[in-house]
Amino acid sequence: MKIAVIQGPNLNMLGIREQHIYGPMTLEQLHTQLQASAKENNVELEFFQSNLEGELVDKIQECLGTVNGILINPAAYSHTSIAIKDALGAVNLPVVEVHISNIYKREEFRQKSITASASTGVITGFGPFGYHLGLLSLSQIISEVQANQEANKKANEKLEKEQKS
Repeated sequence: MKIAVIQGPNLNMLGIREQHIYGPMTLEQLHTQLQASAKENNVELEFFQSNLEGELVDKIQECLGTVNGILINPAAYSHTSIAIKDALGAVNLPVVEVHISNIYKREEFRQKSITASASTGVITGFGPFGYHLGLLSLSQIISEVQANQEANKKANEKLEKEQKS
């Protein structure tokens, strides 16, 4: 199982930027912890961070056929980017959106996530631990999708075999 972890604008500044909101952990530290968690669960992670909306859209599109799901923190683009929402919808993969802070306790403009409607689920307000919750959730969703696909494949093969008889 392979999951893309996509980080939006200013997340490269974790540990420096507004520690009272985002905490002291750097993005590198967060990725190291997430990688250790993924390894324990036989999940391969691919990390990407950009401050540019178009690069995030390109990366999401590149996920089609290369990963089983996306763990994304669109950051400020959550509240503004129809392009990222559309890209997430276009690749038709399980998506878990993560926010370090509780967006519902923030400024009014941060309380609405446009990208959430293209996500399977959203985890917000648990700090960096939210990424671990997102990883576990996404792994479970992907496992269920794969099991359903395998069951459908077997049912179709059985039906074809019966029709030939």
